[in-house]
Formats: sequence, C-alpha cells, structure tokens
Amino acid sequence: MPTSGRLRWFIFIGLAPSVALFLLFVIAPMIWSVYYGFYDWSGIGDSRFIKLDNYKEVFDDPVFWKALKNNLIVVAASVFGQVPIALILALVLRKTSLFQRIVRGAIFMPMVLSSVVIGMIWQYMYHPQVGILNFALDWLQLGNLKRQWLGDPDIAMYSLTVPIVWNYIGLYLLLFMAALSNTPAEVDDAAKIDGASGARKLFAVTLPMIWGTIQVAVILCIAGSLKAFDLVFVMTGGGPAHGTELLATYMYNNTFNIYRFGYGSAISTVTIIISFMFIIISQLLLRRDQRQF
Repeated sequence: MPTSGRLRWFIFIGLAPSVALFLLFVIAPMIWSVYYGFYDWSGIGDSRFIKLDNYKEVFDDPVFWKALKNNLIVVAASVFGQVPIALILALVLRKTSLFQRIVRGAIFMPMVLSSVVIGMIWQYMYHPQVGILNFALDWLQLGNLKRQWLGDPDIAMYSLTVPIVWNYIGLYLLLFMAALSNTPAEVDDAAKIDGASGARKLFAVTLPMIWGTIQVAVILCIAGSLKAFDLVFVMTGGGPAHGTELLATYMYNNTFNIYRFGYGSAISTVTIIISFMFIIISQLLLRRDQRQF
C-alpha cells in the first residue's frame, strides 16, 4: 500500500472513535430532540403526536422570550467581555517571565474548578448580609449602592454575567496565546523594519494574522452562552420571578421538573436554531470587519 494510503487509513482509524462518540452523544440526541418536539410526552408511557403545537406554545410563552432576552445579555457580555479581555491579556502576557506565568495560571484557574464551587463562591460574594461586595461598598462609604444582587429581578441577570465572563476568560486566553505563538517571527521582524509599532502594528499585522482564531473564539462564545446552564442553576435556579431564566434552565425546568419532555425537546430545538443563526450572523460581520484591516 502506498505511503499516502497508509496515512489516510491511519488518520481514519485515529478519528473514528471521536467521530463515533460525537455522533452518539451529540448528533443523535439532537435528532431525538427534534423528533420528540412534535409529541406530547411525559418521559414515560405513550407519546401523542401533536404536530407543531409544542413549537407554537414556545413562541407564545412570555417566559421563553424572557429567557431569550436574558440569553442575549449573556451572549453580549461574553462576546464583548471574554474575547477582548482575553485578547488584551494574551498580548500583555506573551513573555515567559515567572510573574507572567503565575498570572496566566491564576487566570486559567477558574476553568479547572467545579461550576458548583464557583457558583457557591459567587453566591457568598453577592450575599446581602455577609457578602464581600456589600462589605466593600460599606468600607468605601458607598452603602447607598448596596443591593440584593441575586434577589432583585431587575439586576440579578447582570450580576450573573460577571462570574460567567470571569469563569471562561482562561479558555480564550489559551487560544489567543497559542495563536500568537504560532505567528511567523519573520512577519514581526518585517513590520519592525518598516517602522510599524504599537497600535499600528497591532491592527495592521497582529490582529489580521490571528483573525481566524478570533472568529473561532466568537463562535465558542455564542454557542457556550446560548447553552449556559450550570452557574445560573447553582446560583439562582432561574429566579427570582424568572429574572435569570435562560433557555437552558427553561428547558430543564419544563423537562425534568414538570415532566414535559416533548415541550422541553421543542425548546431545545429552537435553541439550536437560534444558536446557528447567531453564529452565521457573527461570521458574516467578522468577515466584513476583516476587510477593514
């Protein structure tokens, strides 16, 4: 067998287990979700075909629109918070000094902590009586700014975006540092010879070279934000008064709390469609921006 043929078989054998697991645990559940979205099913017993009734109920439910609005807040906070902050940190921490390695490790630390632990930490920080945030406001003589950070429906969602953004900055920091480390040194040297430095070099050389990584980071941000669940579930459970309800918690509560598996499947399918729409729009906008460099 020619070398190229052996290489193709080696690649196929190496990828086959991952592809099989992806099909089994990602694609198959998506297909089943679409299928059961057309049925009235409690999770046990017989199911009843009801055509598009579940989907009509989703779009008529004000809680769904509240959850979608909250998810858009998370998406905006993630895309305009996690990506720029991680990119700036990657540019600042490119060197390999001991201090910078320690800072990089500290930034990545939330990624290795359990979501339950992170949720409990931020719950205590936001606690109205013993939380460090209200304590700090008192110490700064800004007691009039003290709030029920997770108990007020008007601000609870915005309070939750802080730990969500903080939790995943380390992931995008790694992506951007890997991209920066793979940029050709010759291009950097040529830019210096041509007199490019500072902001001019950043926007004319560095960012265009890692633009593909930035697009991937935005895709991950949007997809991750639209399926955000764990921190919100631990900290508020979607309350108070659906003030922090997200599409994932809305789906979970309908599926596993009131046993409407068909309706929960319809919510899941709509969430997937919305996610794809936002990813496509973001990529079109990012392509348009790339021409401006």
